[in-house]
Formats: sequence, C-alpha cells, structure tokens
Amino acid sequence: MMPVTRLILAAIVLTLVGCSASGEDELRQWMVEQKSQTRPKVAPISEPKQFKPESYTQVTAIEPFSNQKLTQALRKESIQAAANGALIAPELARRKEALESFPLDAMAMVGSLVKAGQPVALVKVDNLLYQVRPGNYLGQNYGRVTKIAETEVTLREIVQDAVGEWIERTATLQLQERSK
Repeated sequence: MMPVTRLILAAIVLTLVGCSASGEDELRQWMVEQKSQTRPKVAPISEPKQFKPESYTQVTAIEPFSNQKLTQALRKESIQAAANGALIAPELARRKEALESFPLDAMAMVGSLVKAGQPVALVKVDNLLYQVRPGNYLGQNYGRVTKIAETEVTLREIVQDAVGEWIERTATLQLQERSK
C-alpha cells in the first residue's frame, strides 16, 4: 500500500476508537439525570357533569318513526311529483322545433318586425335567419316565446332546480347590435 493510504486508514481507525464507549457513557448518564429531574405537570380532570334525562313531552304528536309519518311524507312527495310531471309532460309529448336544438347563447336577435299584425323576431343561428313568433320554441330548456318586443324576445323555460324538481323561469334574448 502507499504511504498516504496507510496514513488515511490510520486516521479513520483512531477516529473510530475515540468515539467508543466513553462518549456513550456520558450521554447515558446525562439522560438518566434529566429523566429523574423532570416531573410531568398534569392538571386533574374535572368531575363529569351529571346527566339529567328529559321526559318526552310530544306524546300526543305523531311519533317521528311511525308508519303514519312515512305515509304522510310519501303522499306529499307523490303530489309534488305529479305537479312536476304535469309541468314537463306536455313538453315531452310535443314535436320539437328546429331552434330547440341550439342553446340560447348560440342565438342572436338581429331585428323585429310586424307581419299581419303580429310581432315577429328575426333570430340568427349559424348564419341562418329564422322568423320567430310568440308560441314558438327556442333553446334547449323547453323555452317558449311569450312576448316579442322591439329589442328583446321573452321566453318561459322549464328547468330542473338543485333538488331535481321542474320549475319555470323567464329568459330573454336581447337585440344584438351589428358589429362590422
């Protein structure tokens, strides 16, 4: 071996011998002293509150888990479902019109006129111009035209709310100014 390699090997061996048990003994002694001096401070747990049961005062009312309560809830739900079904059923039974396949935001009202005493809106979709009258349907939410003014078309839409019930809402299609 080369003298430098032997010198490095000797330094490593001496370092390992210096780190032997004497340092460990001092560390163990210090840990024992610290452990004996440290006293935990734990606050005592308070006494639990006395439980006082309450009597049931709603004896004359309908029991919340009874079949009668369930029957009432189901009856109310079926009446509401029938009302919702009555709102959407005519829309599902009729034939769809051409402008119902486009969303309202894809349509633009570009003008209005009066034809045979009846207001007519000019609606542009995909570079095609359509004449829309009250009673026609627009958009994908069963939107029926209820009113046509010079600057807007008013629709009655049928949509589902957050809980899945069918409700009516009003929507408008505003006159779009021509952009060059």
